[in-house]
Amino acid sequence: MIPAVFCGFDVRKFDTSSRVNCICSKCGHEEPIFGSGGGQSMSHQYGVELLGSLPLELHIREETDSGKPTVVAQPDCRATAIYREIARKTAAKLSLQAKDYAAKFPRIVIQNN
Repeated sequence: MIPAVFCGFDVRKFDTSSRVNCICSKCGHEEPIFGSGGGQSMSHQYGVELLGSLPLELHIREETDSGKPTVVAQPDCRATAIYREIARKTAAKLSLQAKDYAAKFPRIVIQNN
């Protein structure tokens, strides 16, 4: 089911985001556990823009599980800045797409009798 916010938009060919480095919650060391460049490679393969690369951080899961998204729990952290940038890019892309209002209008049929 497509969320209502996307009704009328062709989201099947929309841009991508990726998860990148795992970040140690103790020292901050970043480890590319899934390799690197996969999101950019996939974006290039499908001809779409890479909207951003999100870090795998323990606090993101903990905050989300507790019902408080990272952008609220830690408004000044790096992950929040990345989420906001992805949201801005997504909103900009959606604003450029024409919305399909065809389903809102009745079907009109003209017949010669």
